[in-house]
Amino acid sequence: MGRFSIKKQLLGLLTWFVLCFAASFVGAMATFNAADTYSQLTQPSWAPPGWLFGPVWTALYALMAVSVWLVWRQTASKPQRLALVSFLIQLVLNGLWSWLFFAWSLGLGPVINIVLLWIAIAVNIVLFWRVNRVAAVLMLPYILWVTFATVLNFAMWQLNTELFY
Repeated sequence: MGRFSIKKQLLGLLTWFVLCFAASFVGAMATFNAADTYSQLTQPSWAPPGWLFGPVWTALYALMAVSVWLVWRQTASKPQRLALVSFLIQLVLNGLWSWLFFAWSLGLGPVINIVLLWIAIAVNIVLFWRVNRVAAVLMLPYILWVTFATVLNFAMWQLNTELFY
C-alpha cells in the first residue's frame, strides 16, 4: 500500500492533478489561436480534426496524474525519486511543445522537442515500471498518442515549411 494516510494520499492525488493540469494550462496559453492555425495548415489526409485534441489531452493528463500519484505514494527510494524527476522533465517538455509550434512557429523546433518528449516518456515508463507497474501501464496511452503526434508533427512541418521559420 502507500506510505501515507488516506487524507494525505487524497491531497497528494489532488496536488498531482493540479500540477499536471497546470502544465496543460501553460501549454494551452500558447494555443489560443490553435484552432485557426491548425485549420489553415496543409495537413496529411490522416490528420485528426482539431476538436479531438482537447478531449484526448484531458484524458491523458488525468491518466498522467493518477500514474505519477501511484509512484509518489510508494515508499521513498532512489528509483522512486528518479521516476518522479523523470516525470517532471517530460511534463516540462510537454508544455513547451505548444509554445514552439503555435506561439513561436519554430518549424523544426517542435519536431525536435516532441522527439525528446517521446524519449523522456519512454524513460519515464521504464522508471515507473521499477516502482509501480500499474503506473507504467497508465502511461502507455500517452506514449502512443505522442508517437502519433510525432509523426503528425513531422508531416505538418514538411507540408508547411514556408509557414515556419
